[in-house]
Amino acid sequence: MTHPSSRNSIRLVALASFIGTTIEWYDFFLYGTAAALVFSKLFFPTFDSLAGTLASFGTYAVGFLARPIGGIVIGHYGDKIGRKSMLVLTLVIMGVATFLIGLLPTYSSIGPWAAVLLVGLRLVQGFGVGGEWGGAVLMAVEHAPANQRGFYGSWPQMGVPAGLLISTVVFSQFAKLPEDQFLAWGWRVPFLISIILVAIGLVIRLRILETPAFEKMKEKKKEAMMPILEVLRKYPKQVLLAVGARMAENGGFYIYTVFMLIYGTQHSHITRTVALNGVMIAATCSLIAIPFYGALSDRLGRRPVYIFGAVMTAVLAFPLFWLFDTGSTPLVWLALVLVIVFAHAPMYGPQAALLSELFGTRVRYSGASLGAQLASIVAGGLSPFIATALLPSYGRVGLALYLAAMGAVTVVSVLLATETANRELVDDK
Repeated sequence: MTHPSSRNSIRLVALASFIGTTIEWYDFFLYGTAAALVFSKLFFPTFDSLAGTLASFGTYAVGFLARPIGGIVIGHYGDKIGRKSMLVLTLVIMGVATFLIGLLPTYSSIGPWAAVLLVGLRLVQGFGVGGEWGGAVLMAVEHAPANQRGFYGSWPQMGVPAGLLISTVVFSQFAKLPEDQFLAWGWRVPFLISIILVAIGLVIRLRILETPAFEKMKEKKKEAMMPILEVLRKYPKQVLLAVGARMAENGGFYIYTVFMLIYGTQHSHITRTVALNGVMIAATCSLIAIPFYGALSDRLGRRPVYIFGAVMTAVLAFPLFWLFDTGSTPLVWLALVLVIVFAHAPMYGPQAALLSELFGTRVRYSGASLGAQLASIVAGGLSPFIATALLPSYGRVGLALYLAAMGAVTVVSVLLATETANRELVDDK
């Protein structure tokens, strides 16, 4: 079998990875926005405002608990069968779960069982996205020229802000409906139309080829019998460093894009529209920043670019809440742009290449997925919940210190990792 090697071919693969990942994250982020603005009223109406928000974010966090399971299961077959087939499977899983959320009855119809069904579908979402990430980044990184893995690896990473942008745009349009109509049916439509996007994504993903690194390993019959066990036996340090590297990136991102919707509307007294527009502006800027930092890591190395982002997570932590508390629309938007462009993007741009380069071809899907998705539990999944719990007692000082602490963990983790930018990806050992 021939493989794409020309610049046009890798661009096609990168574009396909970007589009497919965008659709998956559209599905995933819809839930986060709805959890912040809708679900506490529809699925936990008997709770007070704080308890309802905590319960809503609790169901949000459940999706992150399933992500390592998805990473392990899908990663296992991704290392044995191939990257491409698993990407098709995860897209279907995410699309069906998201569509069904849009059909769910609420508390007023079936009582507590509504929340049970919501949690179940969120678990399916988490399983799907946990398995998807590793395959998407490997399709780009393993196809890319050695000196451009940071840049092309950033393309599926751009699917996150793109998915966030599209989901926020769609959700904000329906959020303009009168409150009773929005709660009755308006919030459902963004979930239901995801099935159309999934069909488009399937057509695109079915057209791309398997990666040269995997095919070479397959031809030589070098597949691991039990990839996840090999990861735990040979790469335990790399898994832990991957978890630490994602603390500031993943935890900070969900503070910025999910918790700040609550902070802004309930504490800083800005409107829901202002907060959503700020997220959309920041996500748009991130579409430019992520490939920039990915390309920069090809020149400077992964570690210096990544550490810059982690340091900026701590530096910008206090200004983020100060600017929000002014209640000024331009300053709120500025705050979100600053943290997304100068704190999150420098870590997220080179992250796909960094985590892929930590592991050998035999177990790369399993290893990168496990490290990335374990972090999603303690960082992204819990950060909105922890921040909501911290706010009443510790205010913005506690929230800023929480962000700074995650930044410190990431700095230490990346310093302990070796530079991977010049590492050979195709290995026979």
